Amino acid sequence: MALSVAFQMDPIEDVDIDADSSFRLAEAAAARGHDIYVYTPDKLAYEAGRVTARARPAEVQRVRGDHVTLGPEAVIDLADIDVVWLRQDPPFDMGYITTTHILDRLAGRSLVLNDPFWVRNYPEKLLVLDFPDLTPPTTIARDLELLRAFHAEHGDIILKPLYGNGGAGVFRLRPEDRNLTSLHELFSGINREPLIVQKFLPAVSDGDKRVILVDGEAVGAINRMPAPGETRSNLHVGGRAEPSALTARDREIAAAIGPLLREKGQVFVGIDVIGGNLTEINLTSPTGIQELERFDGSDVAGQIWDAVEARLSA
Repeated sequence: MALSVAFQMDPIEDVDIDADSSFRLAEAAAARGHDIYVYTPDKLAYEAGRVTARARPAEVQRVRGDHVTLGPEAVIDLADIDVVWLRQDPPFDMGYITTTHILDRLAGRSLVLNDPFWVRNYPEKLLVLDFPDLTPPTTIARDLELLRAFHAEHGDIILKPLYGNGGAGVFRLRPEDRNLTSLHELFSGINREPLIVQKFLPAVSDGDKRVILVDGEAVGAINRMPAPGETRSNLHVGGRAEPSALTARDREIAAAIGPLLREKGQVFVGIDVIGGNLTEINLTSPTGIQELERFDGSDVAGQIWDAVEARLSA
């Protein structure tokens, strides 16, 4: 079943072909004979009832420095495309949110993944609130007194921006730390969003596990270890990926959240688990496919395309 596939993503010319999940999805699509188009979010438009993009056909190959050949740019009607992948990286700002509103208008005509309505309404740090039995103690607030009360109750905490990504702006505050007020002032000067605080999980020293779910089913996991002297284990800030196996607790978490993800059209999801606690559900632009495939030899990208093709055939 040859498909037309459009990737809404950051410039494909600049990706790391050994790490980027969007590139791996494109590579797997090409191997199945699908036609690939790419465009950046600023090329998306709504025009007189049509959702269009100024896109370029793309041919990909696993050759560092020569991984993509792009054809001429042209306006395409995304309703004529079988699959549109929403794959640009955060920040999850109004620009990002606007693209989800525009892509919503393709419902019933093109398959948009992950479903933009639920990507918008289920930000990674908010969807976990639906599963309090799986998560560490959490408060979301802009009110400094509430944040102070949380710090006083739990002592060792993590403070981070609600819509941050890649480990940026994540701080650990120990019981004796006096920087909460200053950090609150700093973030308040940047935006008007609440902050999120969670009880610090000492098990992070053993790694922050990324579990990959495909259409609601856990298919594998990698462990991300923080660099020496770091609290954060994100690969963007120097964390190191290591092999990891799915545990009974990982499968329990996946079984609890999987049906909702599947129902809401979230085909490719990455969840973060620390010491058996669910900390984030990543819908916007999850990563980890290539690391997982290298560690266990699985074809995760192929499993994702199997799920996509099954949805189109249903």
